[in-house]
Amino acid sequence: MKIVILGGDGFIGWPTALHLSARGNDIIIVDNLSRRAIDNELECESLTPIRSMEERISAWKEVTGRQIKFYNIDISLQYEELVEMFELERPDSLVHFAEQRAAPYSMKSSKHKRYTVNNNVNGTNNVLCAILDSGLDIHLVHLGTMGVYGYSSVGLKIPEGYLKIEIPVPKEGDKTSNGHVDEAANALPTGNASESDSSDDETASTHSNDSEYTPKDDNIPMEIYYPPRPGSVYHMTKVLDAQMFEYYNRNNRMRITDLHQGIVWGCSTPETLLDERLINRFDYDGDYGTVLNRLLMQAAIQHPLTVYGSGGQTRAFIHIRDSVRCIEIALSNPPKPADRVLIFNQITETHRVRDLAALINQLTGVPVGAIGNPRNEAAENDLVVENKQFLELGLKPTKLSEGLLYEITELASKFSDRCDVSRIAPCSFWLPSTTKTV
Repeated sequence: MKIVILGGDGFIGWPTALHLSARGNDIIIVDNLSRRAIDNELECESLTPIRSMEERISAWKEVTGRQIKFYNIDISLQYEELVEMFELERPDSLVHFAEQRAAPYSMKSSKHKRYTVNNNVNGTNNVLCAILDSGLDIHLVHLGTMGVYGYSSVGLKIPEGYLKIEIPVPKEGDKTSNGHVDEAANALPTGNASESDSSDDETASTHSNDSEYTPKDDNIPMEIYYPPRPGSVYHMTKVLDAQMFEYYNRNNRMRITDLHQGIVWGCSTPETLLDERLINRFDYDGDYGTVLNRLLMQAAIQHPLTVYGSGGQTRAFIHIRDSVRCIEIALSNPPKPADRVLIFNQITETHRVRDLAALINQLTGVPVGAIGNPRNEAAENDLVVENKQFLELGLKPTKLSEGLLYEITELASKFSDRCDVSRIAPCSFWLPSTTKTV
């Protein structure tokens, strides 16, 4: 399979490129190296010493004999170059990582909010338009986020993208809120509802593996996108991505898979460990450091573990080795042209942040140092998530274990001299008043 990886220089993009290349796929990386530019802006480099893209690709060929191509293209601005690349390379599939991925960075200032929206939303729309203009049938796999669902307790298991609902059918003669008789009542269908755009298409499929659903009485059963509740500008752009996917899929029958991923932990995959020049990036700062990696790095340098607020936030997690495996599974199981957008919850387990901190404290003896929460979010939440689709397709989850935690702390200890302790504390705040409590 020939696969284009947008954002292939990043934290998940790079190990994904190596993982897929090692399995015999032809890989093309497209990246404008913006994450490296943000390192310069924030004056905080990866804890691990990542090499230039040229060195990385050269080392991969030297170690494995496999070639990875690279195009330096800003997909949010260089549309013609993107279309030309598609027409020249004619890929079978496309993996889209090329978005500003940090919620805190998206909340730093109006400048950063605008950059995140311009980069992420324009980039995704350009990708969709470029696929159409190329005339190719390219399967798009997009890395989304569990954050589109929000993190408030809702009392139900969050489904994989689609929520089953029922709409009551107005009875003839029922009055509307303004007292008038609802003349449209007789026009509403009373059986199973389907979208008018595809009601006459017998081949249309929902690509759903859910059990049979029986509505009550004459209610209309429907499946809708799970109502979004983004918690940052970054998460909001992922919600907007989902709306674009729904439109292009419905209007142009584009084949799209959207992966709602949890927080990634870990750093290394078997491929990145083959040579030190292939090492993956490790972010530990207040803007880009994911919570578990950030806590493990702090333990490695004997820095108090920075838990935000009560630590009662429950989050979904996935190890980076499982993340790249999930992307491979998604590429191998594409939707058909008539299918709706295929959505997976890409997570393997959930944990409360204070419980993770307590576990690391137990293993390392490093104390927990709670600080004010820079985010505007519930102090406590439950999170129950459906994730059966990847499990049914063969994913064998990598669960949290002492061995893997020690692996990360050892990596962090090895490069502890590269840590700038002043960058650990949060420096982006959801509300101006929050700065006084952190």
